[in-house]
Amino acid sequence: MVNKLRQPKNKSMIWQFVLKLFKKQNHKEEEQDIMKKFLIVGLGNLGAEYAETRHNIGFKVLDELAKQENLNFETQKLGDIATYKLKGRSFILLKPNTYMNLSGKAVLYWLTKEKISLENLLVITDDLNLPFGSIRVKTKGSDGGHNGLKDIQVKLNTNKYNRFRFGISDAFTKGRQVDYVLGEWTQEENSLLKERLDQSVKIIKSFGLAGINNTMNTFNGK
Repeated sequence: MVNKLRQPKNKSMIWQFVLKLFKKQNHKEEEQDIMKKFLIVGLGNLGAEYAETRHNIGFKVLDELAKQENLNFETQKLGDIATYKLKGRSFILLKPNTYMNLSGKAVLYWLTKEKISLENLLVITDDLNLPFGSIRVKTKGSDGGHNGLKDIQVKLNTNKYNRFRFGISDAFTKGRQVDYVLGEWTQEENSLLKERLDQSVKIIKSFGLAGINNTMNTFNGK
C-alpha cells in the first residue's frame, strides 16, 4: 500500500503550508546565490605616486582583470568597486581607499554589505618573503609583518581567510625596506610583470570557479 502525504485539512492550513514551502525555497535560493558571490580585494595605496610601486600589486592585479574584461571601477564607500560576472558567479572587486593600514575596515564593510561568506574572500597582497613573481595562495596564515593583512585580521577577528601572496623579493639593504616596497618596479621586473599579471587573473577566476583547494594545487609555485 502506497503511503499518502498528509494534506492540511482546511484552507488556512493549506495557505500556511504553501507559505512555509515558499519561504524554504527562497531561503535555499538565497543561500545558493550567496555561495556564488566572491569578494576579491587588492591591497594598495591610493594616489598616482603609489600606482607603480611594489606595495600596490593588489591594485595592479585587479586593474589587469578590469582591463581584460572591460570593467570600470566606481568609487563607493571605503573603496573603488567593479563587478565581474563569469559562469553564474559574481566577483566583487575591491580596491580599498582607506590606505593600506586600515584595509580591514573596507573588507569587513563589503563582506557584510554584499552578504559574502568569509570562505569566498580572497585578498591579494605583496610578499617580501617570496622571489619576484612567485605566487602562493593560502587559506590562512600570519600577517607576516604586512600592515594591510594585520588590520584585516584584527577587523575579521581571524587569520583564516584566503590570501594570494605575490612575491616582490627582498632585494633591499638593511634599513631600506620601506623605500623598497614603496619603490617602483625595475625595468627587468616590468618586462616580466605582464605574464605574471595574466597568471594572477587566471587565479582569481579559478578561485571562483574551481575553489580554493584546486586553485592552490594548480597555481602554487608556478
